[in-house]
Amino acid sequence: MASDFSDIQRNGNPAIPARLFAWGMLAVLFAFLVNNALIIGFGLPGVKPILSGDTTGGTLINLGVYILSIGAASLYVLRSRETSLRWDAMGIHRFNVYLIRAFFWSVLFVGIADSLIAFMRVEGFLSVFFAEDTTKLFAKSRWVAPYIHIPLVVLGFVVAAFTRTLGFTWLALLIVAAELLIVVSRFVFSYEQALMGDLVRYWYAALFLFASAYTLFEEGHVRVDVLYAGFGRTTRGFLNAFGSIVLGMSTTWVILTVGFNGKTSIINSPIINFEISQAGGVGMFIKYQMAVFLGIFAITMLIQFVSYFLEAMADKRDEPGHREIAPAAH
Repeated sequence: MASDFSDIQRNGNPAIPARLFAWGMLAVLFAFLVNNALIIGFGLPGVKPILSGDTTGGTLINLGVYILSIGAASLYVLRSRETSLRWDAMGIHRFNVYLIRAFFWSVLFVGIADSLIAFMRVEGFLSVFFAEDTTKLFAKSRWVAPYIHIPLVVLGFVVAAFTRTLGFTWLALLIVAAELLIVVSRFVFSYEQALMGDLVRYWYAALFLFASAYTLFEEGHVRVDVLYAGFGRTTRGFLNAFGSIVLGMSTTWVILTVGFNGKTSIINSPIINFEISQAGGVGMFIKYQMAVFLGIFAITMLIQFVSYFLEAMADKRDEPGHREIAPAAH
């Protein structure tokens, strides 16, 4: 299994600088996301005012989150000096796999539930099962999102803790089934609703963006290896570590800083407003979640790049336990 520790040595030659960088990067990510919640949810100013000399209570709280997070990460590394790079890399990867698995279950539950609600809303079936006041609530994204979507997302995280499949294959099958439903209903029964196309786009976006991090672990992304293929393991390790920082982590941080840059940013704004598609009440109420998908992509890719960096550093140091990727079957 990809998350198996059985062939990895827990202890190895100390690599404190590399581990400090890796865990520090994760600490900054955690602090960044916490501060984004504090800024959006509680109106705190963030750390930017500090650059202009503002040291009010709000800015100190935001700064304190970063200091505490980085301090905790540094303390962990210094207290576990003998932990091997590959052990850390696999542990970080396992956590990332859980996140991805939880998001897959979440979009499965939300997709089924919201498409059913949208269908009942369009066809007028909600009034058959619910009172008039409740029926009106189902037409408001600000009610559906917190009272229907969020509990289903929480359920997805709970289910993910008891399963070991990422669900890529099943989600791809569901996308095909949803497309087939559109074809059959349109050409056989001359029936089509906006919600049907919304469901396909919702699941396909999740499949594409959530699977990217695991694809990196499996070396499935396209690599131009005209020179790379002829290098030795240590040279490849150096190049992979360098590329993880310069090309991988830098790109994800650009997405995060732009996407979560204040209340009007491209990710925060749709979440705050529970934005829905132009189809309005005849479609699904999941457009705001598709904005979140971009953030999830950047977060999971950054975590995976940290794991990839540690594994690459272990290759550069020629440490035992190198993971060979089997070539894809054709």
